[in-house]
Amino acid sequence: MNTDYSEWKEYVEKNLEGVDLSFEEAQHLFDMPLPVIGRIADEVRRRRCGELVTFVIDRNISYTNRCVSSCKFCAFYAKNSEESYVLSKEEILRKVEETVDVGGTQILIQGGHNPEICIEGYEDLISTIKREFPEVQLHSLSPPEIYFIARNEGIGIRETLERLREAGLDSLPGGGAEILSDRVRKVISPNKVGADDWIEVMEIAHSIGMKTTATMMFGHIETNEEIVEHLFRIRDLQNKTKGFTAFIPWTFQPKNTELYEIIKVPVSVTRYLQVLAISRIVLHSIRNVQASWLTQDFDVGKLALFFGANDFGGTILEENVVTAAGKEHKPARVEEIIKAVESVGRPVAQRNTRYEVL
Repeated sequence: MNTDYSEWKEYVEKNLEGVDLSFEEAQHLFDMPLPVIGRIADEVRRRRCGELVTFVIDRNISYTNRCVSSCKFCAFYAKNSEESYVLSKEEILRKVEETVDVGGTQILIQGGHNPEICIEGYEDLISTIKREFPEVQLHSLSPPEIYFIARNEGIGIRETLERLREAGLDSLPGGGAEILSDRVRKVISPNKVGADDWIEVMEIAHSIGMKTTATMMFGHIETNEEIVEHLFRIRDLQNKTKGFTAFIPWTFQPKNTELYEIIKVPVSVTRYLQVLAISRIVLHSIRNVQASWLTQDFDVGKLALFFGANDFGGTILEENVVTAAGKEHKPARVEEIIKAVESVGRPVAQRNTRYEVL
């Protein structure tokens, strides 16, 4: 390839034509200057998605912090029984009602791998929420949770998903992906699902008509090659199922985690923007790429709109997992998101979980 980076147009055309990049082509993106890959990603975003930036009014409810996985990157799980909790159904319903009262449409319920919660408990909670708040979209329970519930109950993943969908579960968030490399997972989350298991849950969900998102948590022990491996696994499944609605790359927050001894600070803004842009360029079959203002702040969130992101994420009225790792969190007001997006000259609209403009 030319060293003057004139091949940037080739990357744009391959993305728009739905051509899979080779591993070498994807790797080469890491060697290109940030403005160049930003230009590629922004051109792809513009031609694929247009200028509109979307956001959702949502809430993340962490229903339990008891977790048998004890991942080294996590500061949220309870270290002992005195610190552990399980939210009551009444408390969760109160949180949902608060969200609906301010115009919220999406509820993300995620928690630890708690062996004391049976599938009937999840079914009861989900069906109650949908009965009392039918307008709410339940975008809840990540693939590791689904896998754990199935194993804990001694039933299959498909049966687990079908039962939860019948109860009212609308879609799955892409949490628990971290990096889809077993080398990485054996170090940072040895007691949680492997890369193949995460993919299996998503593929089965897509096969029964359940849409999902996909994520990537980077900035710990992964290599550039493993980031590409992660993106290729997401891309290949999307080529097969078309079940992912969005991709959300976000940065590891090390404070208060077991990895803090070797990783003291999150990765730089430039590294975040680099990986965000490369994600947009590689994932030609996923339309929506989300900025992570939660881990980056609003100013970087605005920059992300020029590095491939077309979605500003959610208002996140509540968040506990990233906050436990030392990242200060306050909910984003709708007016703040609108002002931020409009300040960079882009139109903005509220959406729902299915990326339909409201």
